[in-house]
Amino acid sequence: MTPYSLAFYVDVITSGTVLGARPTDGPDRVTASLGPDYAENSFDDHGMWRDYGMAEFFWSRESPDHPWEGHHFTLQVHRLPYGGRVVNRVIRERYGRFGRRLRFDRLERLLAQRGVPLEEVPDANAPAFSLHWQPASQVSVMAFRARAGAGQGGGAGGRRERRRGDTRIGDVHAISSSMTAEQVAWHRARYGRGGAAGPSGPSGGS
Repeated sequence: MTPYSLAFYVDVITSGTVLGARPTDGPDRVTASLGPDYAENSFDDHGMWRDYGMAEFFWSRESPDHPWEGHHFTLQVHRLPYGGRVVNRVIRERYGRFGRRLRFDRLERLLAQRGVPLEEVPDANAPAFSLHWQPASQVSVMAFRARAGAGQGGGAGGRRERRRGDTRIGDVHAISSSMTAEQVAWHRARYGRGGAAGPSGPSGGS
């Protein structure tokens, strides 16, 4: 286990779960894994999410008479620079201290060493962000690459462009599950070579 708890991210990307909690699990099952320390949010009777710090789980239902169905989870890795209690206590107890950022190249290299490849997927957020996908677990990883339109020259402006707040180019922005092969195919058709960005596509956690 590294001092930056890379083992946690590797476990999530390999298994498609957070401490065993799957994106399809109900609220009670997720809370049994991550503990009762969360903030609950909703826009209406049909959608709800719980914020466990860095980890957020999302649910939907047809009506108040129907049970909540798990939709996806997202690790908001970009919150790490804020420190404090960003990482859930149960996760910290399992994996130890977390660093203030997660470098994508280091994560990708560690995954490759374990035979867990990431495929790059075209995305509407390029070139500011790059999107990567693990087919077996259906987990996606978004990394911060550059400000839109960044670019030209060095100097103080160039130094500013290498950061977005406390997030640096090359940092992981978020890790989500699940992203299906159908969604990946849609991204490639829409945003790949010859594709044009559109207003909507298959819903998912990416």
